[in-house]
Amino acid sequence: MRSADGRGEDEEIITLIDDDYARRILIETYGEARSAEALSDACDASESTIYRRVEQLRDRDLLEGVQRLDPGGHHHEEYIARMERVTVELTDDGFVVDVDRTEKEEAADRFTRLYEELSG
Repeated sequence: MRSADGRGEDEEIITLIDDDYARRILIETYGEARSAEALSDACDASESTIYRRVEQLRDRDLLEGVQRLDPGGHHHEEYIARMERVTVELTDDGFVVDVDRTEKEEAADRFTRLYEELSG
């Protein structure tokens, strides 16, 4: 599939993970969900820069947003990496990019987690 600028999905993923901020976001969110504010601090970048990269990573399904509740009952979104491995293979037709992703959290699991956060 080609994007509006004519690049294929494989090229978009390579370009995205070549970006310092996108890589740092993936590293920071590997194994633990982080807020945009925490990512801004960790990446030494503005929150608007973080939100742009987060959106790009989510568009490629490399990052997932999860809702969290704070002790006051308010909710906010945090992000966790879904990418586990990227392989790039050179073929006669060019490069082939394969991304191994973690499983997405199911709606029932999200509900259970939110309920436990509220009652805990």
